[in-house]
Amino acid sequence: MISDFNLVPLLPEIFMALTGMGLLIVGVSQGNRATPVICAAAGAALSIAALVLLSLGWDAQTVMNGMFRFDEFAGFMKLLVLIGLIASLALSSRYLTQEDMARFEYPILIIFAGIGMMMMISANNFLTLYMGLELQSLSLYVLAAFQRYSVRSAEAGIKYFILGALSSGMLLFGISLIYGFSGTLDFTVLGKTIIGLEQIPIGLTIGLVFLLAGIAFKISAAPFHMWTPDVYHGAPTSVTALFAIVPKVAAFALLMRLLFQPFADMQEDWFQIIYFLSVFSMVIGAFAAIAQENLKRLMAYSSIGNMGYALIGIAAGTAQGAGAVVLYLMIYIVMTAGVFAVILHMRRQGLAVAKIDNLAGLSKTEPALAYGMLILMFSMSGIPPAAGFFGKLAIFNAAMNEGLYVLAVLGVVTSVVAAFYYLRIVKVMFFDEPADSFDKNEGSFARRVVLIVSVLFVIGFIIKPSILYECAMHAASALFTVAG
Repeated sequence: MISDFNLVPLLPEIFMALTGMGLLIVGVSQGNRATPVICAAAGAALSIAALVLLSLGWDAQTVMNGMFRFDEFAGFMKLLVLIGLIASLALSSRYLTQEDMARFEYPILIIFAGIGMMMMISANNFLTLYMGLELQSLSLYVLAAFQRYSVRSAEAGIKYFILGALSSGMLLFGISLIYGFSGTLDFTVLGKTIIGLEQIPIGLTIGLVFLLAGIAFKISAAPFHMWTPDVYHGAPTSVTALFAIVPKVAAFALLMRLLFQPFADMQEDWFQIIYFLSVFSMVIGAFAAIAQENLKRLMAYSSIGNMGYALIGIAAGTAQGAGAVVLYLMIYIVMTAGVFAVILHMRRQGLAVAKIDNLAGLSKTEPALAYGMLILMFSMSGIPPAAGFFGKLAIFNAAMNEGLYVLAVLGVVTSVVAAFYYLRIVKVMFFDEPADSFDKNEGSFARRVVLIVSVLFVIGFIIKPSILYECAMHAASALFTVAG
């Protein structure tokens, strides 16, 4: 059903946009001394947006002349994005003061990046897709270089901007080819057009290839991952946490909507690309991380590998595979938030440290932090009964059911390889001679809350895994209901 004047599905985005502009006015008039208040207000605004989202009926509907689609899948993924943004802001609050970065633009940029992500998730037209993608990207480019007096941060911002612009160019070129050969930018019309074709034009296939390459940049899937380690390493750690937790959820939601709806009838074409991206990402993520000494760079390669595992679910091409991806992303963002809560805690004599060796003997100097990190590392390794095990199990099970045995086996093998560098962190914390203690972080209550929630989620998932699994499957099924 198309209702052009119904703006109710856009209420969370509208509320966030108005809040962002209001806070911008406050920041300009009050200056950086208003930063703590703006951070708190931004966190409250994101929480209210999540409540508004939950209050909406998640029935499938299309508004704005078919450009914006809201359904159960969009609602669930937007909720994950908002939770990730709240966690990122909570991790940032103390860090901004510690690194002399307490400027009012920071939380406002996070809000506008969030609006872009939510627009991407609900895109039902290539124009909406691109608008949301660029709003997200432009905000993140600035955040990457936010530590303006740091050469490393400036370098990260420039690299992210240049490669992000390249990916946007590839994306636009792909969209122009798709439009040229199909005559439409609307996802619904495009899907019907492809179904009616006796033979898929080669130009449409090439356009799809460029489109997927552009999105692969955004999810840091190999071989389009080259920006990830340097940007993760150079950006302020709180921004790195944001990059690791949230944008990939929105990009994956967009990718799934494209492949399972308008391009559903071209599965034979896009399956090969997704298969290749998955294999390459898992291998690069597993083996390249072994040599890393810096935790932020290690998390970058871990992220690349995790995106490879999630792509297995898309390659399966089924509702079960899509649901497994949603579940995996949910578990991934919670684990990642917890890990970065520990990394942000790592400071000595007022300076941030991020090398693996800096964790030496943490079990003796700060046992609570060490055991929290231990649980998260076990989960990221996929060791039962932590939540990460169930995420990978769902992905591999979906692949096996579709006969993708090679992909599933490769996923298991690379998981074993990746376990080496996760468990190496455990070894350093529990068996190496203690290094100097970290500074006592007064005022880092929000960061501790994020770590505690993350650890409790990872442990508690075993109690009733079916609840979240069924929620993920139900949300993903909306993609196939609409497409069908």
